[in-house]
Amino acid sequence: MVRVPRLESVAPEPLFMVGAVSQYLGAAVAVHLFDEMGASGVALVRVLGAAVMIIALRRSWRRRWTASELGWASAFGVALAAMNLSFYLAIDELPLGNAVAIEFTGPILVAAAFTRTLRSGAALLLAAGGVVVLAGVEAEGTMRGVGFALLAGMFWAGYIVLGHRVARGPAAVDGLGLGMLAGAAAISGFGAPELGPALDSPLVLLLALVTGLLSNVIPYWIDQLVMRRITQHRFALLQALLPATAVLVGIAVLIQVPSARELFGIALVIAAILLSRSVKGPGGTAAGTGIRATD
Repeated sequence: MVRVPRLESVAPEPLFMVGAVSQYLGAAVAVHLFDEMGASGVALVRVLGAAVMIIALRRSWRRRWTASELGWASAFGVALAAMNLSFYLAIDELPLGNAVAIEFTGPILVAAAFTRTLRSGAALLLAAGGVVVLAGVEAEGTMRGVGFALLAGMFWAGYIVLGHRVARGPAAVDGLGLGMLAGAAAISGFGAPELGPALDSPLVLLLALVTGLLSNVIPYWIDQLVMRRITQHRFALLQALLPATAVLVGIAVLIQVPSARELFGIALVIAAILLSRSVKGPGGTAAGTGIRATD
């Protein structure tokens, strides 16, 4: 395993923010590539490139894999890749901050499903209100983009459930790399027809691979460091920073300045995240999932 002692000495919260900024900078790079090779093509190169990077860094071919480990890792990777694909199709239609906020309905739904309380129900209502507000911001392309963002949220819910199974098993990060390889195969039918520009232009291919490094490899690696050092509940609360981070990256990199209505809708979703993450499950344990969005 590759160790990064200097990173391990940094406080968890700043590390988390570095991962969050990296994640959405990768998404911003992807948006600029959509005119060159399409959202599906960028998603495929991102997932495949990240899989190869992690497998190479971890030297995952050296470990022995059981049939169970391969099955869980593959299911996890398919959910992850489908989420990436849906998210890219969403940000091809919507501002980055809006899409990230709407996508959060997935993990909020998971938190509510595992903790059937008035508080979790209120979190769902807040999230639904935020989605309704954000869905009405633009006319052209909005509902298609909202649909893709909601689909990404549903795949995120599957990723959370499967991701916990893989993270707690012996494969761990090796399962992430192998899973993304399986996920890349699963979405290849959507992305392969759009790979022509990447194969013709080394620059386009390089930028597509950069999205995999920024959005998958760096934030997931940081997550492994952070989750070892703080509680699951504390990590989950930090996720409320993600929609706000996406908005700031959208403003700085994509010049996507949100309206007052958009900010209100995003604020509703952030409130829902905080509310859902403060719910306590059986035995007083936190209901938060503690897993980052794989945008």
